Amino acid sequence: MVVLAAGVYLPTTLLAPLEVVSAELATYTPPVAAAAQVAVPAYGASGIAMVGTEGLLASGGNTAPLPIASVTKVVTALVVLNAKPLASGEEGEDIAFTSADVQIYNDYLADNGSVKPVAAGEVLTQREVLELMLVGSANNYARSLVNWAFGSEAEYAAAAATWLTEHGMTSTSIVDSTGMSPLNTSTPTDLVALGGLALADPTVAEIVSQKSVTVPDVGSLSNTNSLLGVDGIDGIKTGTLDEAGACLLFSADVLVEDQTVTLVGVVLGGEDHDTIDAAVRELISGVISGFHKVTLTTAGESFGAYSTAWGETTTAVASEDSSVVVWSDTPVTATVATDPITVVTEGSNVGTVTFVAGSQQVSVPLTATTTIEDPGAWWRITHPEELF
Repeated sequence: MVVLAAGVYLPTTLLAPLEVVSAELATYTPPVAAAAQVAVPAYGASGIAMVGTEGLLASGGNTAPLPIASVTKVVTALVVLNAKPLASGEEGEDIAFTSADVQIYNDYLADNGSVKPVAAGEVLTQREVLELMLVGSANNYARSLVNWAFGSEAEYAAAAATWLTEHGMTSTSIVDSTGMSPLNTSTPTDLVALGGLALADPTVAEIVSQKSVTVPDVGSLSNTNSLLGVDGIDGIKTGTLDEAGACLLFSADVLVEDQTVTLVGVVLGGEDHDTIDAAVRELISGVISGFHKVTLTTAGESFGAYSTAWGETTTAVASEDSSVVVWSDTPVTATVATDPITVVTEGSNVGTVTFVAGSQQVSVPLTATTTIEDPGAWWRITHPEELF
């Protein structure tokens, strides 16, 4: 009986699977930073955001929709391109101008609107007309463009309303293609979203970044945005109207720590363009100073510990240094996921720690600091209670 019992007991204990061990997780203390203070204009309305993140980084002024003047032309460009797309570098269809377009020129000239010369029989490409509208802010070419694309300004306004709804800009109203109407209104939140869409369209992004363009039969035009090239600013559109004041929808690529971020912002209702240009530069500077690098892990930092029944231990540690650049007091959270183990080799992967900071996510592998081996025959034979 003893021999029989030994013949059953020994193979059973020697071959029995070891108990799976889970890690005891370490407590993670998230970094805490003070909220950034960004100076925003007291007049009109303003806001600034980082492309790829939700919400405004800073905002101020009126929360109700305000007139946007020629910033309207960004909507016009995108709505036209939605109907008649252009790939990067393409010229698009030819647009022939008639005496009706000359009359449009005369009408806007009589209203003291921004215009550029046009002649009956003139033929320009779609891209050239977009350049006249966005760089030279020509009201007459904006009106002629939507007549060509939609048949009339009323049909354009209907198409713009649909486009705005589809893109969630429910606080924006557009009644004409130029911005000469003070009924063209919007909010910083909507306009920042509009700026992001403008940058995402290669044709619009290329055009608004140009300091000047030359259009056949019209001549050389300087961009109405005098801030191009200053503080990383590469767009987007100015606006000026008695009811709106001076306005600027802007974009800028700026270096924060060791990475480039794209900012989009707007200032509405300034006294003049020198005033809002100074405000834009102050907004950008304030936002840049509000970014900071947060250390997430240092190589070897412990996030969990394993302890086996046979007295061996190992620690789950970060395999590498990691960090993330965050804005202001953006909270950082961490989720640790460790694998259950029995035996493990030093340096092998035993889990992951995942950090979330705003819209950013960073994952770092966790590795074992030491090897845990099988306890061996003697321990198995003498500790059956740990096996069954």
